[in-house]
Parts: sequence; C-alpha cells; structure tokens
Amino acid sequence: MSYFVVIREAGPAWAAASPTREQERWTEHAAFMDALADDGFVVLGGPLGDGPTTLLIVDARNEDEISARLADDPWTPLGLLLISKIEPWELLLGSL
Repeated sequence: MSYFVVIREAGPAWAAASPTREQERWTEHAAFMDALADDGFVVLGGPLGDGPTTLLIVDARNEDEISARLADDPWTPLGLLLISKIEPWELLLGSL
C-alpha cells in the first residue's frame, strides 16, 4: 500500500457565501466521493475546520493516479475544488 495525503481547496467557482452542501452539483460530488471510499481509494477524508479545504488519505500507486481519479469528480471541471497538495504519507501510529 502507498498512502498519500491530498489537500483540496476551493477553486474559483466556489460560492463562498454558501455552505458545502449547497454548492453546485453537491449530490453528484458526494456520490463520486462515496464511490472512491467504497472502492478503497479514499481511506479517510473530510473537511478541515468549517471551510472548503478537504484532507484525503488515499491508497494509490502514485500522484498521477490521484490526479486522474480526482479529475473525474464533478466538482473538478466546474472549478469548485482543486488539488493544492499531494504528499506521500507513512502511517507510523495506529492502523487503518
């Protein structure tokens, strides 16, 4: 297994005055992310604080796989969420 930390942040189309669940195509985005979790690609994930920044722990071969899979998120082409950082992550404490 190769784990990575992925940080996604609000893109230019993010409606700052609206909560996450009221962003355009929320239902499709949520279903897409649930499918990634069901598939084992997203191991853990969720928002940081009360803003649009999201932290994902993913199980992937490399950064290219991560970028390719998240490109299919309905929010990606809309410019609602962008990948701001991908870093390899080594689990040293606890277990998944």
